[in-house]
Amino acid sequence: MPLHHDDRRTRLRTALSATLVALACLLAPCGTLAAWVTFGLADTGRYVGAMAPLAADPDVRDTVADAVGDEVVRELGTGTAGTADTPLGPFVHDAIRSFTRTEAFRTAWEAGNRAVHDAVLRALRDDATAPGPVTVDLALVTTPVRARLAADRMPFAHHIPVEHTEVAVVPATEVAGLRKGYRLLDAAALWLPLAAVALAATGIAVAACRRRALTATGLGTALGGALLVLAIAVGRRLTLADLPDRVHRLAAAAVYDALTATLRTASWLLLALGLTVALTSWLTGRLGNRRASPSRATAGDGRPRRPPATLPPL
Repeated sequence: MPLHHDDRRTRLRTALSATLVALACLLAPCGTLAAWVTFGLADTGRYVGAMAPLAADPDVRDTVADAVGDEVVRELGTGTAGTADTPLGPFVHDAIRSFTRTEAFRTAWEAGNRAVHDAVLRALRDDATAPGPVTVDLALVTTPVRARLAADRMPFAHHIPVEHTEVAVVPATEVAGLRKGYRLLDAAALWLPLAAVALAATGIAVAACRRRALTATGLGTALGGALLVLAIAVGRRLTLADLPDRVHRLAAAAVYDALTATLRTASWLLLALGLTVALTSWLTGRLGNRRASPSRATAGDGRPRRPPATLPPL
């Protein structure tokens, strides 16, 4: 009867440990994703630092030059956007492509990304903002560009107009949904990692075989990291699938890779950490079993143990 009770308690501890470890392994990649959004994408300095090298990427420069050139041609009224047979169109595009290779373009690129990021964050974090689209004042971009050109002693740089023109970067219909999603991820970035660690520690502590539970935790963590790596790759493919233009796909791929570089590194670290823990736990168990086996089968001097002598029955 006591043996049956012990077996039932062991099975109960094993089931509880497996449940806690599985939940911890499920929360680990989710917490990594939430932390990347909150502490990576939502940090202006890190975001601008990740985007800054793209100013030297030829695909990004060509995409920006085409978009800006088409808009300039449209504003000048010399033709529709995207036409190359207009009288002024080729000259406008060539001039903008030349500008993208200058230091002033890098200044404008950094200022533009910083202005857009600040505007989006302000809309996501501040409930008091007026309902409507998220807009950026172009003066935040043209001011540092004019200052850079003036510092380079470019003729007529001081005459470049700085107009306060609001440009929408996020439609009004998407602001509410983005705000709710950001708040959810902001809270999850703190609690999900703590919950994952607490569940894993509790699952290992209550396990009937703690070494086996530790090995399972390592393997589950590694699996979560691998799934996160796979999700990043699938997200990249889906993001680029809707872009028909090859140049735009290459530019979007460069932006996607720059933004997800930290998440990709964290995913590989999660995979490596899980495999290291599982392998260490498994090897420790094997070595422990090998050392324990000879001690049971042999005496202290290495000779085989003999069963204790017993008296013959009377």
